[in-house]
Amino acid sequence: MQAREARGIQIAAQSEITYNDTQARWIVPSQTSAKTYIVSLNPPSCTCPDFKKCAPKCKHIFAVEYHLSQQVNGTPLPVPPEQKRQTYKQQWHEYNLAQTNEKRHFIELLRALTQGIVEPIQTFGRPRALFADIIFAACLKLYSGMSGRRNQSNVTEALADGLLHKSVHYNTLSKYLEKKELTPLLKQLIAQSALPLKAIESDFAVDSSGFSTGIYQRWNDAKWGKARTLYGDKQPNEVSRKDWVKVHICTGVKTNIVTAVEVTDAHANDSPFFAPLVSATAENFTLEQVSGDKAYSSTGNLKLVLLKGGTPYIPFKANAQPDAPKAPDVWKKMYHFFMFNQDSFMAHYHKRSNVETTFSVIKRKFGERLRSKIETAQINEVLCKVLCHNIVTLVSAIYELGIEPTFWTE
Repeated sequence: MQAREARGIQIAAQSEITYNDTQARWIVPSQTSAKTYIVSLNPPSCTCPDFKKCAPKCKHIFAVEYHLSQQVNGTPLPVPPEQKRQTYKQQWHEYNLAQTNEKRHFIELLRALTQGIVEPIQTFGRPRALFADIIFAACLKLYSGMSGRRNQSNVTEALADGLLHKSVHYNTLSKYLEKKELTPLLKQLIAQSALPLKAIESDFAVDSSGFSTGIYQRWNDAKWGKARTLYGDKQPNEVSRKDWVKVHICTGVKTNIVTAVEVTDAHANDSPFFAPLVSATAENFTLEQVSGDKAYSSTGNLKLVLLKGGTPYIPFKANAQPDAPKAPDVWKKMYHFFMFNQDSFMAHYHKRSNVETTFSVIKRKFGERLRSKIETAQINEVLCKVLCHNIVTLVSAIYELGIEPTFWTE
């Protein structure tokens, strides 16, 4: 018996399920709150978030089915025991060592990464600052959580320690973050910083999230709440496309290392960025599984993962039609696997929650808000946040997994 079915039996046995004659729908109470959900059995549908997100049958649909079965058979339903949530032991000794030595390792790894940058040749004009120094100073600023002015003392110390070729003034740092030439270098460093975990990561997850550019509003409210920009002009009291940047990432589900990243405006569709993220990851890693939510459900995305040697765990939308005459074979096979092997499919699919953990860590540690006002600078700033996250992840891996990160060896 799968978990949703067990919870459905509990709801049917312990709660009052009613039928609405007007709507021809069932009203099922929530198991964890005072909310109620509307359920239909033909075809199966429910207004709960779980059904909308991934499941062909949620626990509320199971509850209605068992409620009807109880009425027909007249026998009380067996109430399954509460399933104990699986927990994982924290490696406290290694964790404490990683935290207490994090800054030292962070600076060492950041320096090793930036040393591999190939500086473009300058043929005319005033001597410019080295991109390696700019990226080092920018990441040091984000890691410290200080403003550019307050971070100047850290830059001075780094220069004295031989970590910089030349001091970087905070105005210079702000100016260089607006350069588009910095963006591909940051993406290259992010990919390079993930390589030390190449032998560890084989399962990956793809998702996106927003970073604020100045307004005080949570991303979840902007994405799902009433504050939503319609395609076109900005509506009153709603969020603008320019108020957020959207970050699309592919991350390893074991260590939460980011293997590829793309940055767009707030309301860019997710599905078109699945292919570049997975393709970039496949260049450096062996793909066994790739998870993503319904936003990535398409024949092209399924085929891509299979061509790269992996198995896609992407749930199908409610209106998916595998028996349509033009439905490809890969679409039909994955749909039937999704429908008739729910326990196995969901066990793999729920690894996707790790990508949400990755975003949570980045925002909690390096901030959800971007200080920059120019679009290019915002993109470069958020890429620096991702790079800082990868370096911190490597520091944890040094103590917990015993790795010795090296860069630019391939």
